[in-house]
Amino acid sequence: MANKIARKKKKQHRKLRGERIIYFTLALILLAIPVCNVYTKAILSESNIALEEIKSDIKEQERLNESLKMEISELASLDTIQDVVDEKGLSYQSDNIKVVVTNE
Repeated sequence: MANKIARKKKKQHRKLRGERIIYFTLALILLAIPVCNVYTKAILSESNIALEEIKSDIKEQERLNESLKMEISELASLDTIQDVVDEKGLSYQSDNIKVVVTNE
């Protein structure tokens, strides 16, 4: 009788093929989750670095644009225009100027 009880206990501990697949899949998932977590954080970090570089480039371009606007304002001033006119030997003749008025 003790022999029959020992056999029943052995049969109860035997794992089925489906159970092995489930345990293997569960273990694989539990290992994959931290790996995916690290991978996504690395991608996010790389994206943040690229974003900061782009922001830096934008700020540099804005500074350059502001500098160019100031240079345009300086070159378009009446004093600068008058200096260029005098340098080139041009003269102001009021009879050559025509005014056009539009009705809008």
